Order: sequence, then C-alpha cells, then structure tokens
Amino acid sequence: MIRILVADDHAVVREGVKRILADTDDLLVAGETGHGHEVLTKAAADAYDIVLLDISMPGRNGLEVLRQLKSLRPTLPVLVFSMHPENQYAVRAFKAGAAGYLTKDSIPEELVIALRKVARGGRYVSASLAEHLAVEISQETVAPLHAGLSDREYQVLCMLASGRTVTEIAHELSLSVKTVSTHRSRILDKMRMQSNAELIHYAIRHRLVD
Repeated sequence: MIRILVADDHAVVREGVKRILADTDDLLVAGETGHGHEVLTKAAADAYDIVLLDISMPGRNGLEVLRQLKSLRPTLPVLVFSMHPENQYAVRAFKAGAAGYLTKDSIPEELVIALRKVARGGRYVSASLAEHLAVEISQETVAPLHAGLSDREYQVLCMLASGRTVTEIAHELSLSVKTVSTHRSRILDKMRMQSNAELIHYAIRHRLVD
C-alpha cells in the first residue's frame, strides 16, 4: 500500500483526492493538511511513501516547503499538484526537488498514474509539459529575467501579472501588505522595470500567465 500525505489548503480538493483513490487497491491517503508549516511536521512524524503537494498554501510558499522537505527527507518523493499552469511553475518545482508536476484540471486517471509512477521512484511529466521543456531547453541560451527571482518573488510576479492588487495578494498568501509591497519593489529592481504594466507585458510575452 502506498501511503500518501495530501497537502492542500482546500478541503474540497483533499476530499476529492480521497474519493478518487478510494477506487484503487494500492493508494491510500494516510494523512492530510491544509497548511504549509504542517507538511514538514507530519512528514517527519509519520511514514509516508509520497507527498501530494499544492504550491499555493497559507503559511509557507509550496516551493519553500518542497525544498525544506527534501532537505528533511531526501528520499521522500513529492508530486506537485497545482492549479497553476505547467509553464508557470513546473521548472521551478523540479529544480526544488519535485519528482512530478500535475495540474488540477487533469483527469482523475492521470492523478493515479502520476502517483504510482512517482511513488515507485520515477518522474512524471505530462506530454504537454515534456514538449514545453524541450522547446525551452532548445531555445533558451540566456536565462530570462524572472529566473533570478526567488520563489516568493516569482509567485508575487505571476499574481501581479494576473491583475491582483497588493492587498489581494497579501490576503491570499497570508502576508502583510508591507511584505508584498517589498517583494514588488525587489521584483521591479531585479527585472529593471518601473511599473506593474511593464511586469504584465513581460509576463504575457513569456507566457507566465494565461
């Protein structure tokens, strides 16, 4: 039996995963949490075979949690399960230690396949992501400006480019408005830009937003 820790801040998603896996005879949701800081505690306390991890959770950024989790338990495989399109976060997730990346609009059967493959030591990428990675590797000789952002800064960039205000971002990420404003300032500085409009134009050009 493959024991899974499901980390997602939406109860309906956790319940949906449990219902999907209820029809399998080898996959079991053995634990769940809706907060980033609880992932490390649970992973250290119990014997799980795989973590199904969302990127956007209150408390800690999912990619930060992923890096800390891989430091704590290097051999524990992690499948990132996110609402964010593959072209936004997949590369960062793999660099942080993920063994697979799956979007939440995938069909249930694909989640089962991905969990089994990752739990057995493999890596999972969808056909569309594999094509995206191949194109990125072949075309990108110079790292784009957003590659120099921290995971949190990159997350704020994508949210700003999606039209969210600083206040909305602060509420969604459980951060203060001042902290988000500081991230925005650092993003503009690192990317040598002056306004949100420039960030939005850049994000669209590099397909960081839908």
